[in-house]
Amino acid sequence: MPPIVTGIIASLLLLANTLFWACFLFPLTFLKVIIPVAPIRKVLTSVLAMIANAWITCNSGWMMLTQKMNWTIERPDNLNRQGWYFVLSNHQSWVDILVLQHTLNGRIPLLKFFLKQELIKVPIMGAAWWALDFPFMKRYSKEYLAKHPEMKGKDLETTRAACEKFKDMPTSVMNFLEGTRFTQQKHDETQSPFKHLLKPKAGGMAFAMSAMGDQFQSILDVTINYPDGIPTFADFIQGKMPRCEVVVEEKPIPSELMNGDYETDAQYRLDFQQWVQQLWEEKDARLESMRNR
Repeated sequence: MPPIVTGIIASLLLLANTLFWACFLFPLTFLKVIIPVAPIRKVLTSVLAMIANAWITCNSGWMMLTQKMNWTIERPDNLNRQGWYFVLSNHQSWVDILVLQHTLNGRIPLLKFFLKQELIKVPIMGAAWWALDFPFMKRYSKEYLAKHPEMKGKDLETTRAACEKFKDMPTSVMNFLEGTRFTQQKHDETQSPFKHLLKPKAGGMAFAMSAMGDQFQSILDVTINYPDGIPTFADFIQGKMPRCEVVVEEKPIPSELMNGDYETDAQYRLDFQQWVQQLWEEKDARLESMRNR
């Protein structure tokens, strides 16, 4: 089919899939909002996660129907849907999110992103993220803390409280350490020391580690490569992404880095940054190997 026809069909399937599952998601979200009983909310959260996973599964279905793409996926065989994972990945396109969901759905708990507290006010989606227990972070700038020293540490307390429910609920937290999508221009402007990656931002990951402590059993280090060039979402939806390569590696988290104060403990901050630097050096070498196959 011509790309424009493929794009129209894929877009309609995505829309239909989203509207269908939204019919179940939002009524249950409303119930979760109005029912204050914790055990009932916990059951509703589990059902909502099942709906989100079903939406992702159906997305994979229309992707396989409309995108004549060769997938090459390497991942551990022992991934656990009842586990606790911190998932990190390189970031090149909005397509990355669909790739990650397609790669990991049904093998680990639903991917959740740390979100800024302000995003809970986003119409409809804010309620959906809240209902699915996406953790909302409240972070204060250095300038604000200088004027209000009494608020120091409150942001971490807020995030820890948001993550408290994860102690009894298997969770996968997702983070793009680069903080933005890779482009050659950004790479050059930031003088990244890596060939295929932007500089990683360790602070957000350290903040999550401080909030959730030793709940994470391991890191899932995901490397995404598009052999035929980085696609836009429009490219993808029109079937112009013929190949995608994904490598998932499970790595341990050093015990000394599971808990610490990244903002005030200089030695912890240095150790954490060096660990992240090593992860990124390995990922850069992996991407180089994948692109030279």
